[in-house]
Amino acid sequence: MPLEPQTVRFLQELASWTQVPPDGAGEPTIEEMRERVGALLPFERRELAVVDDLAVRGPGGPVPVRLYRPVVAGPLPAVVYLHGGGWVLGGIENVDRLCRDLAADAGCAVLSVGYRLAPEHPFPAAVDDAWAVVASAVRRPERYGIRPGAVAVAGDSAGGNLAAAVALLARDRGVALAHQLLVYPVTDTARDAPSWREYGTGYGLDAPTLARFMDLYRGGADPGDPRLAPLRAPDLRGVAPATVITAECDILRDEGEAYARRLRESGVPVELRRYDGVVHSFFLLPEMFDAGAEAVGYAVARLRTAFGFSGAEAS
Repeated sequence: MPLEPQTVRFLQELASWTQVPPDGAGEPTIEEMRERVGALLPFERRELAVVDDLAVRGPGGPVPVRLYRPVVAGPLPAVVYLHGGGWVLGGIENVDRLCRDLAADAGCAVLSVGYRLAPEHPFPAAVDDAWAVVASAVRRPERYGIRPGAVAVAGDSAGGNLAAAVALLARDRGVALAHQLLVYPVTDTARDAPSWREYGTGYGLDAPTLARFMDLYRGGADPGDPRLAPLRAPDLRGVAPATVITAECDILRDEGEAYARRLRESGVPVELRRYDGVVHSFFLLPEMFDAGAEAVGYAVARLRTAFGFSGAEAS
């Protein structure tokens, strides 16, 4: 399908935002890219009953966590949310608006994880931090006002990769998760899917950039490690039910959809939804993409179903 007009406008704005100045040379440094991402924070944020910055004990020290709750009291189901950014960029602030919306509309608590970033902290630091927060939510639900047995994981892009990895760890460690919401996730390290070639340049997330980030994150680790490449896990049976969201014009489209197919073939309940004519990041930009608002609404509905809500319950 042709690009949506909203996508064309977004790509034009992105090109102007990322343009190298006349006196510049080469690709930006990691620090420069982190500063640029920090400048893209949304202006309006929903008010919630509870927004509290906490820390969870992790293997590398305290892991920053922001807790969102639509109500003050009473146990709620929970989503542990893992932000994107190629394991190198981003943080809690960049998904603050989304986490507020998920908490309010899905009627749940959200724990947004400020996991350690590469290259300062290569694999498996991010996975270890993500697991530490999931384990804390499962084992100490009273700390967060969580309903026991009702913890889901979610993430976009590299965060989707971490969510899928954590879901595999949960199965292997005997922890039953309610759901895994994977938004255009990285699921492989091969970089050879047709979508990598077709949309590798000029569609927002360029293949050389993600390859650079992946190499910084992976370091010397085995590229077939399922915590890096969930698609290469020998057995997906028994992982949490899943929702996979992809964008048509995104280098990650094919591997996300391949992962959904493997889940289905392994007997895991899964719904896959592709949004046509849009690019990577559309999910986080509902003010720019109608499809982004639609996809967030779909994700909310899937989480509410996973948590056993019906009608206006817990809204």
